[in-house]
Amino acid sequence: MSTLARALFARSRPALRAAVLCALLAGGALTHAMSIREMRTLEATEKDGKAYAGYYLVGVLEGLREASDTEQRSGRKPLFCVEGRRLEPAMARSLYQGELTRNADSYEADMPVQLVMSNALQSSYRCTH
Repeated sequence: MSTLARALFARSRPALRAAVLCALLAGGALTHAMSIREMRTLEATEKDGKAYAGYYLVGVLEGLREASDTEQRSGRKPLFCVEGRRLEPAMARSLYQGELTRNADSYEADMPVQLVMSNALQSSYRCTH
């Protein structure tokens, strides 16, 4: 690649990143969040449903953590604060199940899994300052 081509590509990266981000956000707005009922059905009926549900929970956990970290980096108050405490992908299912168990009367089957996970993280990782 020539020096000129590299320079043009380097300058286009922010615009390219912005375009990719917009496409991802637009696609994300069209995607359907899994409900508690759908999660239970997946676990019960699919051969590898429990594993798929686990992957989904990890993705939700990591997405919420990234959103919280972004809020904090931009100077806004995050929903929850890890603050050096342990938060690993392997903890996703126990956080989700614990929240459903503690607050079973608060959730209906058609509510999104993300809501349960967000509430679990907010109660387990409260911001101290």
